This record gives sequence, structure tokens and C-alpha cells, in this order.
Amino acid sequence: MTRIVTIVNQKGGVGKTTTAVNLAACLGALEKRVLLVDMDPQGNATSMSALTAPVSRTVYDMMGDPSLTAVYDTELPYLKVMPANRDLTGAEIELLDLEKREFVLRGILDRVKRKFDLIIIDSPPSLNILTVNNLAAADGLIVPIQCEYFALEGVSRILETIERIRPLNPHLAIDGIILTMYDKRVKLTFDVEQEVRRHFKKTVFETVIARNVKLSESPSFGKPIILYDIASTGARQYLALAEEYLKRIGKGGTGG
Repeated sequence: MTRIVTIVNQKGGVGKTTTAVNLAACLGALEKRVLLVDMDPQGNATSMSALTAPVSRTVYDMMGDPSLTAVYDTELPYLKVMPANRDLTGAEIELLDLEKREFVLRGILDRVKRKFDLIIIDSPPSLNILTVNNLAAADGLIVPIQCEYFALEGVSRILETIERIRPLNPHLAIDGIILTMYDKRVKLTFDVEQEVRRHFKKTVFETVIARNVKLSESPSFGKPIILYDIASTGARQYLALAEEYLKRIGKGGTGG
């Protein structure tokens, strides 16, 4: 069955979009059929995904017309993208007038999910109607947190949000917490890691994502890290994360 996972953290600057794009790309490289859904009006996940054709329709168009499809190929054969742009900002207002506004994305994904093993959703860094749609549509969450002070505060806010969303999606689960911007030379990184692992135990992925120049450069080239520099630390770590995630959810490894 298709698993839908939302990458979410209401705190900005934690590597949320970087994780959404690169995890989706690495899962595709492992021959899983993956759809990356950009639900952030900034459209950064779209611009980072190595699309092979110009975007003429977006997820916003699908929200307005259920007969439309906006799924695009990328340079990775197993990775497709449902793109977004600034038009999606309009949905934040327009959805408020709908009777079942929290389930619009779920309806869209129900139409396409049979074609995919995994659907990865990138969320905006705030709790708005778009994020609520993402949480209502998802089977699980992956929460990236930066190794800095107040890291646990961000996770606590996510846990509070899940409980608020629970009536809309009783089966929503945390698939994992991923430590990002990891710098083993900094004592604070070690302290945050210890604290997070003590609080959340096996929920925290063993794989961590280190600060990496190539990983920071790849968005400016419009490519996931495995297409920009497959030999980089960032590429190796996101591939390791993809493998660990597949084992965690019981979908096997490469080609499984």
C-alpha cells in the first residue's frame, strides 16, 4: 500500500524542504515509485527537484478543478513531482470557505496514490490550512530538527499539533525524527542529540544529516544532492536515511 508521509516542523530553517526533496530523491534512487508533493507556496521543493519540463499546472490548479492532473517527471525515473508556486497562497484563503476544507489534499492524493509506493509532502513552516491538509492526508510524519537550543520546543509544538489534528486523522503517527545541520565539532550538537534521543528514544533516526557545503549548494543548481554530487557527505547520508526509513516502515531496501 502507498504510504503518505509529511515532512513537518512549524519552526523554519531546520532543513525541512531539504529533507523532503532529498529523501524523496533517494527513495526514488532506491527504485521506489515516489511522488513529491510541494505544499509550500514558496515552491522551493519544486525548484530543487530537477524537473524535466516547465510547470504549467500545480497542486493549486488540482484543488480548484478535480479533473486536472499536475504530476511532472524529473531526471530520476522513479521520482515524480506535484509542484507548487505562489498561487498556492490563494488556497489558504479559498479553502476556508469549503465545508470539508481539511480533506482537499487527501481527495487529490486518493486519485493518484495507486501509482506510487510513497508520497512525500513538503509543508510550510507554519500551522495553517495547508499544513492541516497535509496532516489530514498523511499516514505518518517525519520531523527534522536542527541541532540547536530550543530543538525540543519545536518537537513539542508538533506533538501538540498532532493531538489537535487527531479527530481528523486518528491514525497519524510519527515515523521518525531526523537530526539536521549536525556538526560533531560543536559540543551543543552532542548535547542536543543526547537530549533528543533520551526523550524520543527509537523514534529518532540513527542517521544524522551533517552540515555540508555541497548540500547547501545543490538547491541553486535545481537538483537533489544525489544528482548534484553523489559522492558528497550529504548524498551518502540521505541515501542512508532512505534505507533506514524503508526498513522502519517495512518496505525493504533497494528494489524491495
